[in-house]
Amino acid sequence: MIEVLSRHEDAPAAWPAVSGVDSDALAWAWPRVEAWIAWRFCARDVTWRVDGSGEWRPDLRPLDTVTAKAWTGSAWDSVTLTASPDGYDLPHGRYEIAATVGAGVTVPDDVAEAVRRLVAYQDGMQSIPAGARSYSASIDIQSESFRFDDRAAARAIHNSGAADLLRPYRTGRAGNAVAIQAQD
Repeated sequence: MIEVLSRHEDAPAAWPAVSGVDSDALAWAWPRVEAWIAWRFCARDVTWRVDGSGEWRPDLRPLDTVTAKAWTGSAWDSVTLTASPDGYDLPHGRYEIAATVGAGVTVPDDVAEAVRRLVAYQDGMQSIPAGARSYSASIDIQSESFRFDDRAAARAIHNSGAADLLRPYRTGRAGNAVAIQAQD
């Protein structure tokens, strides 16, 4: 059995552009989307430390330029990984596996729409004063009242409808039904 001891994922140099969304919004929306899914759509380096034996399945996709080192008890030595159907077969030991994820991948339309929905939802929440739980106003005989859910921002990925669009991208397994095309 393989135990993932740690994963370090670098930030990308820039977030993928999404039509209709400005760069400031992309800077906060993409990390929230990526926290929800296993797929990456711009290149960055990732390093995993794993321990044990068996099939290791990377939790991020798509992988490119995979290198590995095995701990010998006093130093890290380069090793060649043996591919398996969903990842890599590792003999017993501790490994440091480095890869580039998300290189040359086009953002699918449903992922771009999820980013747009998340941004639109957050923009709608901006009209609510920070910390407010309710609002009411009365003018003569007309009145209105709203009660705001203080968990709405935390649930934005769900409340915006983005989570439904991102569901196919949650798994990092190679058997995922989602087909991601590399850019030419």
